[in-house]
Amino acid sequence: MVREREPGSIVIVGSLNADLTVQTARFPQPGETVSGGDLTVLPGGKGANQAVAAARLGGKVRMIGAVGDDSNGDLLLRSLTRAGVDTSQVEIKTGLPTGTAVILVDETGENIIVVSPGANGALSPADVTAGMFVGASGVGLCLEIPVKTVMRAAVMAKQAGATVLTNLSPYQAVPGELLDNTDILLVNEHEAAQLGEHRVARTIITRGEAGATVIEDDSPPVDIPAISVETVDTTGCGDAFMGAVLQQLAAGASLVAAARYAAGVGAFAATRRGAQASYPDAARMNSFLAGHS
Repeated sequence: MVREREPGSIVIVGSLNADLTVQTARFPQPGETVSGGDLTVLPGGKGANQAVAAARLGGKVRMIGAVGDDSNGDLLLRSLTRAGVDTSQVEIKTGLPTGTAVILVDETGENIIVVSPGANGALSPADVTAGMFVGASGVGLCLEIPVKTVMRAAVMAKQAGATVLTNLSPYQAVPGELLDNTDILLVNEHEAAQLGEHRVARTIITRGEAGATVIEDDSPPVDIPAISVETVDTTGCGDAFMGAVLQQLAAGASLVAAARYAAGVGAFAATRRGAQASYPDAARMNSFLAGHS
């Protein structure tokens, strides 16, 4: 028997990373050394970013993931808790480091990222249980944890009656079973091209400065324009977009309306440095949108 879903309740199953970030005028060429600014360590990881983004906008969010028993793990748990995310189901993997991402950001705000999974890679299917999804309205998934774990979460979330939103990032080939248990797919245009023929009826394709396209069943695609801003740092903007979509859907918005709002959240995030540090609350977002209407 499927328990009645709680309005606004969101579960994120995904990664938690410490973002080691350096600002540089330009990216180095192979074999080249360039000078950069100070190293900063900020909370990140696709799953944690999505959870923080959704919670700051008003969503009731639970995080499922893993960190190491170290200072970076403490940093991530504190950031989630400050945002209002329930971290009771984040496991601490003793003997493993917390996941890290090494990030270079150039003067145009573009980034290059290399991820070391750490404890994220040890989040196994056995760590995901059916009870974690009871009452969830929406479930967000990404590919910075093992695919078998993502698949188990998708199946259990679907069985619990939740709407499953899967972000195929960082892109890799996935079993058809994952897409079969996905209600809404989120991909960028490059990931969409690699995906091939296996599609999900409800799909959002993000296109960077060109905005996004929403595809729903047999309806004509709807293009969502981007909001023009002065870009400072694009790190985590896609995660802000996904977190906003989840929060809006859980609040009862249509997919098109959710994507339109999320485009604004992603644009706002690009105007500030860092990932979670750049995410707005609902009041700040409403003010931003009013100034760009």
